[in-house]
Amino acid sequence: MRIRRILAAVFATAALAGLGLTGAATATATPGSVTPASVTPGECTDNGGTIDRSTPVLPTCRGGMYDGQTVD
Repeated sequence: MRIRRILAAVFATAALAGLGLTGAATATATPGSVTPASVTPGECTDNGGTIDRSTPVLPTCRGGMYDGQTVD
């Protein structure tokens, strides 16, 4: 009887530890942490950047949070 309780406790602990690891992996892969392909002029300047219009194809955000991203 004592062995069954110990085994049940071991399995429950392992199951909870497994859930904790999957929860941590899911939390790091949130869509909000992905940098967008392009930003608006307001997003660039609001986050500490300036708009560099001298780039050949599209304007680019220089400095700040979105440094190097194209500006729509």
